Amino acid sequence: MRLSKFDFIVLALAILGSITTLGEASEMKGPLSQDAIIQFEIHHVIGAQQTAWNRGDIDAFMNGYARSDSATFVSEDKVTRGWQTVRDRYKKKYSDRAKMGILTFSDLEIMPLSRDSAVVLGSWKLKRAADQPHGRFTLIFRLRNDGWRIVYDHTSTAPPPH
Repeated sequence: MRLSKFDFIVLALAILGSITTLGEASEMKGPLSQDAIIQFEIHHVIGAQQTAWNRGDIDAFMNGYARSDSATFVSEDKVTRGWQTVRDRYKKKYSDRAKMGILTFSDLEIMPLSRDSAVVLGSWKLKRAADQPHGRFTLIFRLRNDGWRIVYDHTSTAPPPH
């Protein structure tokens, strides 16, 4: 039996309707919201950064940042501007695996602001042989041609225990 264009479209719509129903049956309540998609994509970028750091790959870690002269990193009392300058700072401060330690990001709150921008609040912790520095960060992500990237990073370090 050969289907007409109309019959084919009706059949395709019926199949799509079934897929949606199956999705709902598995606790998916319709298509994902734009905010949920943004949160998922940004969470993926942050997860890739953590993985890269923990294998000692600062260059891959830096893929999470916008390759731009306006990318901004703020820590302590210093402002660093530009992707290359931020990368150089990381390479200098974390010049070997012992200094890098094992990084864990946690307590992520990803708040989309628009279709192409979001703010992320989170915690970071380094586990090293001699210490375990930790703190908080606020990131501004922008959706660019190469995906979601950090354009602004303000990271603080908690004071060491007494």
